[in-house]
Amino acid sequence: MQVPLIRLQCGVNSYDWGKIGQSSAAAKYAAATPSDDFSVQEEKPYAELWMGTHPSLPSKDLETKRTLLDLVQDNQALLSKDVAERYENKLPFLFKVLSINKALSIQAHPNKKLAEQLHAKDPKNYPDDNHKPEMTIAVTPFDGLCGFRPLAEITHFLQNIPSLRRLIGDDEANAFEDAVKGKETSDKEEDQKTNKKALQSAFTKLMNVDKAALASATEELLKAAESEGASFAGEGGPSNGGKELADLVIRLNGQFPGDIGLFVQFFLNYVKLEVGEAMFLKADDIHAYLSGDIIECMASSDNVVRAGFTPKFKDVSTLTTMLTYSYAPISEQKMTPVDYPYATLSAAAYSSNSASILYDPPIPEFSVVRTALNKSGAKATFDPIQGPSILLCTKGKGYVSVGPKKEKCEEGYVFFVGATAELIIESESNGEDGEGMVTFKAFCEITDEGKEKL
Repeated sequence: MQVPLIRLQCGVNSYDWGKIGQSSAAAKYAAATPSDDFSVQEEKPYAELWMGTHPSLPSKDLETKRTLLDLVQDNQALLSKDVAERYENKLPFLFKVLSINKALSIQAHPNKKLAEQLHAKDPKNYPDDNHKPEMTIAVTPFDGLCGFRPLAEITHFLQNIPSLRRLIGDDEANAFEDAVKGKETSDKEEDQKTNKKALQSAFTKLMNVDKAALASATEELLKAAESEGASFAGEGGPSNGGKELADLVIRLNGQFPGDIGLFVQFFLNYVKLEVGEAMFLKADDIHAYLSGDIIECMASSDNVVRAGFTPKFKDVSTLTTMLTYSYAPISEQKMTPVDYPYATLSAAAYSSNSASILYDPPIPEFSVVRTALNKSGAKATFDPIQGPSILLCTKGKGYVSVGPKKEKCEEGYVFFVGATAELIIESESNGEDGEGMVTFKAFCEITDEGKEKL
């Protein structure tokens, strides 16, 4: 078997919401690898760099131009026997870089059973039969709408934004307020069931308003946002405050004039992530990313149910039916990384506060390790694992090696690392700004005990 270290050539998608030209991290990283058919065009939006075996945009061996899917299917040992059997000889995760210039759709990803049903019924709009839980790690400051807000915040908006209440209607708003009052944070199963039913009813009503009502409500909402400033949406509301919410209304209307998403945001958490912060979204969780560059890892799927902020196919009835209607502060979706115990740092790495940290979501398909080596000559040695990895360098330069094979590694370089390989990363950067060489490694493994990951 060849040394299981393969430099990859990865494709980039151009969507309207992507960052333009060289401002897109996805485009810059793609351009770092030679390609006959890709160069960055300064006026073109670049949205997503894909790293994996998904057939919509498969990664290739830079040297042989064979797809990574071909390579792992020809050589089961690259995935490990257990991973290959569990995930049908495919990489179980899809690793991405997203560069977001404007809102991408209000959406959710179906669970496995629903994905199978949607794909069978409508393969054009639902191209595979897999679920798509996903994790987001900020590479630059990020903001988005993720998960339903605490119910008390939704009640506040219904009572303090007249255009929102008028759009949903007094009867529906009153029914929601009466149903959740006094038990907004109850942990009783019966109360939570009642709350979710009320939330689904109000949200479904909102998502099905007619165009004329939406146009009238949008005009009223914009006037309030432009004139009220800090007092927008009433006092004593969510901590992000009236001015921030008003600015968001104006900003989003500039991108998608008169879209239902202008009102959906009052049902969803508005979240900001600083560099290195992360969050996890289960299947059937609603979200809409708004701006920033992020590392994203997900189960290998391209299924998206959209219902706003998009010119693409919308499926409102599926979205409103499928959602979990879980409601919680965004703090409950944010992840807390921990030190990765299976990376050994050299003395130079320790002395420069280098670190390998693990983002470990509660699903079997993937985890991600972020490694920052802050001094020239600093090394991190990763113990062999019983599964495949994909490594992306997002900053600095240095080397990666497996056994006798040592490859130069710079910003944007992507490598596949086969199962059971000991991987060494070495920095050539001095890290004068606090970090030198930064890499992200997505991986999946099944341990000897049969439990996925760690």
